[in-house]
Amino acid sequence: MTNESDRTVAVGVDWDAEAAGFDEEPDHGLRAPEVRLAWAERLRAWLPERPADVLDLGCGTGSLALLAAEQGHRVTGVDSSPAMLERARAKLAGRDAVFLTGDAAAPPVGERLFDVVLVRHVLWALPDPARVLRHWRGLLRPGGRFVLVEGVWGIVTPVGIPADRLTALLTPLAGHVRVEPLSAQTVLWGKEVSDERYAVVATV
Repeated sequence: MTNESDRTVAVGVDWDAEAAGFDEEPDHGLRAPEVRLAWAERLRAWLPERPADVLDLGCGTGSLALLAAEQGHRVTGVDSSPAMLERARAKLAGRDAVFLTGDAAAPPVGERLFDVVLVRHVLWALPDPARVLRHWRGLLRPGGRFVLVEGVWGIVTPVGIPADRLTALLTPLAGHVRVEPLSAQTVLWGKEVSDERYAVVATV
């Protein structure tokens, strides 16, 4: 993996192969009640109070999508892995949710617009994050918002996107950008972490 000033490239991962065990990580499957509750509380603070159209990009097995749907939001999830989406559809069976196979950088949603673009630990791994954010901005309605959970992982060869860099990329696209540090919130991760983890909520 390499992390440069304007481009981030991740080594290819077979996400279909990873799908079976993906939810074993505490912050992926949200199986522990306290972890699930912590993420639900964060989403309630980050998402609109009224029912909204949420576009969950790189949705994986749908854990955050499920929390959003439980809070009354209409969710569209996009992921490149059919195996991940199979699990997401099973989790959200009977909910107001649609899942599409596609690239998070250019989601196959046609002319649809959304109130929220929700992304967790995906942007850092996409080539040309600045271009991707501009594209995502075009998917938001006026007054919509980005909810981006990102970080920097590793010590010897760290990968990720620092909060100050992401804030700089968002500033031309959004009227208000707020950073919420998350590293110290161990309940979100099911363990102590020493790397940089944060959320950015940016309103357009």
